[in-house]
Amino acid sequence: MGVSPPHTPLEENDVTSTPSAEAPPQTTVKVADKDVRRIANAAFVGTALEWYDYYLFGTASALVFSRLFFSSLDPTAGVLASLATFGVGFAARPIGAFIFGVLGDRIGRRPTLIMTIVLIGIATGLIGLLPTYAVAGLWAPALLVIVRLLQGLAVGGEWGGATTMAIEHAPAKKRARYAALVQIGSPVGTLLSSGAFALVLLLPSATFDAWGWRIPFLLAFPMLLVALFIRLKVEESPVFEELLKSDQREKVPALKVFTKAGGRLVVAVAAAFLGVGGFYVMNTFVVSYVANNLGMDKQIAVNATLVAAVVQIVVIVLFGRIAEKIGPGRVTMIGGIATALAAWPLFWLIDTRSPLAITLAVAIGIALLTVTYAVTGALLSELFPAQLRYSGVSLGYNIAGALSGFLPLIAAGVISATGATTATPAVVILVIISLITAVGGFIGEKLRVKDDTAVESA
Repeated sequence: MGVSPPHTPLEENDVTSTPSAEAPPQTTVKVADKDVRRIANAAFVGTALEWYDYYLFGTASALVFSRLFFSSLDPTAGVLASLATFGVGFAARPIGAFIFGVLGDRIGRRPTLIMTIVLIGIATGLIGLLPTYAVAGLWAPALLVIVRLLQGLAVGGEWGGATTMAIEHAPAKKRARYAALVQIGSPVGTLLSSGAFALVLLLPSATFDAWGWRIPFLLAFPMLLVALFIRLKVEESPVFEELLKSDQREKVPALKVFTKAGGRLVVAVAAAFLGVGGFYVMNTFVVSYVANNLGMDKQIAVNATLVAAVVQIVVIVLFGRIAEKIGPGRVTMIGGIATALAAWPLFWLIDTRSPLAITLAVAIGIALLTVTYAVTGALLSELFPAQLRYSGVSLGYNIAGALSGFLPLIAAGVISATGATTATPAVVILVIISLITAVGGFIGEKLRVKDDTAVESA
């Protein structure tokens, strides 16, 4: 099955309508393949740090924050409060997407990406320095929430900018593979964060609670220096440079996305929903569920996420290439339907309490939803014209994140309130978001746009 080329850019006052007939690009820019790979690698490194920081918080929320920052509550309430704090970062992400989207579409992709990576690295490192409830009382959870909000603001602008930068340096026919390279930052971030926690969990429990849990967060500081060094060597996007020359920038691009591209924004949110929300159901919720509801060793679930992350890398590379053949929207639809069909069998495996079955379920579940995640960047970036791209991609992805960030809390809360002995609430949630994403992929494939500036291999 072949894929038709993206449509032409949209008219300024008709962004939500069906694009007009294809027209030849106005400008052609030559970019060497080695430069494209270098830019994509730089975007990947920054994104890996971003997700290391963000996933680290999710793992800690499930395993340690309830005891150290919410110790005045009973164990169940402490877990729920910890997961709520985890969700707070998602609520901040659309705000960050709006702020950094405006900056990225106005002053440039490069300087905005440098700002976001610095902010998220510092915020994560500071978590490792926070006092616990035993030391600071109510100030401890309050400070944790504040730093989590800063994390969320930074993430709101980071992923959309990294994806935009990668695809705007790439030839149109190779955009999906380079957008997928950015997505590999997610499983690498998972490997780094889960691996860091797996190591410190080897410490005696008293040592882990005293200071061991802080080490993974403090590692964000040296990792930030490495990512910043690489980011500073990246050139500005040639597509954005052409926008500067032609003075086609919008005054408040993020606002224009809402007023003129609202339909496309809804499609972007739907298409990204499973890749974000499904992951946190199969990762954060499952880690908490296995440890707190099934009463099993928390190391089992953490190790399962490590196995899943390795599988995820393979899936991302594979479906990034497949998207170049059949289109990212079709890949998104396939991944959404497959995940919906597999939801109940996956949680049935988890409820068997078999370590092998749990590992298999987490690996398969994350692999299936990663089919959609692999092409999220490619699909979302072609839903919006260049002058709205940083804002549109960031808002679509992070609104999906805000809507799905509380899913682990909702699933855990329903199980607690109903006294359920299985993870049925999580199954229902996973099926719903999978089908929403399948619809988003189907519609999104029909709405792809083409830039005025064509990037070709030198």
